[in-house]
Amino acid sequence: MPLSNLMASSYSRTGELMGEFGRLYEQQYAVALFNKMRYDIEGGGGPQNQLLHRKVPLKNKSIFSGDLFQYLEENKKWRNRFLFIPDSYNINYYENKQAHDRGLHPKGTINCAGYRVLTSMEEYLERLNTSLPGVKAKVGSSPFLKFATQFPLILWHPYARHYYFCMVTEKEQQKWNAVFQDCVRHTNNGLPEECKVQTPAFTDAVRLFRQAHGHYGTWDMMCGTPPQILANLVMETLLPEMRDLITPKLKGKMHERQRNWMLISDAVYGLVQSQTRAQYEAVVQSCEAGRPPLETTIRTDMDQIITSKEHVSSKIKALVLPKAEKLLKVSIQPYISSILDALMEPTSRGFFEVRDLFFRELVDMSKNLLNDGNKEKLGEHMEKISMLAFHPVKMQSCYEKMESLSLEGLQQRFDVSSPSVFVQRAQILMREQMDDAVYTFEQLLHQSLEDQEAEDLCKTSQRCQDRVIKKFDYDSSTVRKKFFREALLQIFIPYMLKQLSPSCSAELPRFQELIFEDFSRFILVENIFEEAVLHTVMKDIMMAVKEAAVQRRHNLYRDSIVLTNSDPNLHLLGENPPIDWAEEYGGGQEEEDGENAGDPEAQKRRRMKQVVSMIQVEDNVFVLPNESCLEVPAVDNIPEEEAEVRSDTSLSQQSEKQVPNGTKKDVNKNAIDEKPPTNGSAIKEEESTTEMSLQGTESKSVIDCAIQEIENAVQEEEHELRTQKTEESSSLKEETAAEEVRPTSNCEEGARLNPADTNKDSPSSTEEEPLDSPERKGEAVTPSDQQENHITASTHDSSQCDDSGFHSPTNEAAEEKHQAGKEECNDSETGEDTGKGESAHMDHQ
Repeated sequence: MPLSNLMASSYSRTGELMGEFGRLYEQQYAVALFNKMRYDIEGGGGPQNQLLHRKVPLKNKSIFSGDLFQYLEENKKWRNRFLFIPDSYNINYYENKQAHDRGLHPKGTINCAGYRVLTSMEEYLERLNTSLPGVKAKVGSSPFLKFATQFPLILWHPYARHYYFCMVTEKEQQKWNAVFQDCVRHTNNGLPEECKVQTPAFTDAVRLFRQAHGHYGTWDMMCGTPPQILANLVMETLLPEMRDLITPKLKGKMHERQRNWMLISDAVYGLVQSQTRAQYEAVVQSCEAGRPPLETTIRTDMDQIITSKEHVSSKIKALVLPKAEKLLKVSIQPYISSILDALMEPTSRGFFEVRDLFFRELVDMSKNLLNDGNKEKLGEHMEKISMLAFHPVKMQSCYEKMESLSLEGLQQRFDVSSPSVFVQRAQILMREQMDDAVYTFEQLLHQSLEDQEAEDLCKTSQRCQDRVIKKFDYDSSTVRKKFFREALLQIFIPYMLKQLSPSCSAELPRFQELIFEDFSRFILVENIFEEAVLHTVMKDIMMAVKEAAVQRRHNLYRDSIVLTNSDPNLHLLGENPPIDWAEEYGGGQEEEDGENAGDPEAQKRRRMKQVVSMIQVEDNVFVLPNESCLEVPAVDNIPEEEAEVRSDTSLSQQSEKQVPNGTKKDVNKNAIDEKPPTNGSAIKEEESTTEMSLQGTESKSVIDCAIQEIENAVQEEEHELRTQKTEESSSLKEETAAEEVRPTSNCEEGARLNPADTNKDSPSSTEEEPLDSPERKGEAVTPSDQQENHITASTHDSSQCDDSGFHSPTNEAAEEKHQAGKEECNDSETGEDTGKGESAHMDHQ
């Protein structure tokens, strides 16, 4: 029963709002049409843009694609999903990449208008608690959702469904965060500026509707397409009723009630949006059908309409000006300079970063052309630079400058909900300026290459770059000054209207009698009242911005500096078709197209180029258990990046096992227990050791220091062992006369050389034999074996002790004593060098 009542309430609320909005829209449509036709005749004047503007910037382009993990509300599982973002900036998610390549329909599509991108569960729970009063999570309580990794991303909306994602690495999270932020930024800007009649009529109708209900100031949910904005307008009034009706009926645990509330809100929001879309389209079609007779009337009576409007304006100004000037002097003028400073600082830093980014990209291209200056390389670089403005990761450094905008202390005074409206508007202007600069550079460079093909590419690029930078500085100043004026008006005008409306609104209807009935559709006293208030404060705002430009603050140009016709032939280049640098200078596109010549859709997807490179986790691919399908894990059971840790550890151990500077001593003496390599694999192992030594050059200085310390300790131990073995071998003078010159040298050398050779086999070996194993004990070497091994080592450069079973004729007691001393030598060296190797390993880490 409550659900049916809720549906009925949403239908009635939507119908009431659309009826009132439709009436306001029809009124404002006629006024916007008159203003547009008057502007076309009289012209607006002002400075002319120096940079060219691209008409269709993202033709045959996609923004981003890649794999990540998404939480499914239906079965409460994490699944791997392939996300593809086309030029519409809607997020399409598929089962996998193969489903997208085959042209299958996506599992779902996310329109990001009105969403917020959150990077932590704490921030998400804070917003979730404010959406439903009375249902709040206690401090320290476990959240209803546990992320599979420690790098989450959440798409939060006040009315619609929420989406949960997580990534494997922090680098992936940062890249996806920049992409999601760009999707939100683009879809929020859903009102087309090229519609000079429909867009002003819609915005004025929404503003007048909210003012009629007591809502002045900026509105955060003025984002998306007109049906989405109208749905937000309905939900703004319907949400309190939903809370009163649904909250008492919600049962269960806290997180279950929050989840049920989100599902109900999303269902109602979708229903309201479908209603507003249908009714808005009907209103627009009705107004467009009546446009021809309105245009005929305006063309015929343009002068009379203007004269009548000026007469009524003078009467209304006489009523409004005294009150408005008093309010302006007391409550507005003291704050103009401070608010302007707060706006100029982050905005100018953002535009300067755009300029620096554009300059750095061109400098990098020039450096590469200087080394290998051919047109194929130029085509490759220009193909990337052409989409620089729509690269969310590279542009993120520019957008972040604007995030520091703070209007604290002014939000309550002037009814500014949040600075996000100004932040997103400035970021959109940054992207437009970057694209204009890139597009102008493209056209100038392409023209220069056609005219002077034999000229140096670096010099040609440098000349075009200098021309574009000058034009960018001028247009940047113009765009920023216009943004500052509009932002100040958005802050002050609603406040002044709210203060003046109670005393002036009652007297406005009597001025309607001064307007001829034939012109009453184009002249509205409410609009004239707002224009009178605007002109009152506009003078002070213009003076403040002009003063900042005269002082050259933040590189603003004075209004008297107007670059008119500085490059008369440049705007003719704007009519040229877009340049395909890869096709014109690259080559190889025909081969790709030939693979799918029989499938037009596959061929179209093949030709679609991506602005941002796809995220691919190299070598170690993080896969959730159960074939990328995971029940919600506990916090302690969340899998970590073990594969990457093991990879880094093995790489560090390999770099420690290098043989630097040609020495045969190894850092890690634990490798002496590994089996000696065969002759056939020795060459390959030497090659792999050489490659690894090249990779370990960065840590060579640290390893050399550790090796030097180990060598000093080994030399001291060798001296002691030589003395000991000299005394032991005095009783074996007859059999070991040839070995007395270098007592136990082969033992020492074998102990030192054996690890070096076995270390070459360490990358392919899987196990090491324990020191106390029977196999190791059976490797005792007699003096005759040492002599044979010494000859073999000098001939074949091999240091392995021979255990073939050849024994010299000595007494068994002496041999057992010699073997015991030999094992003691090996054990002592192994223990000492093992400790040294571990210390060197710790130093390397």
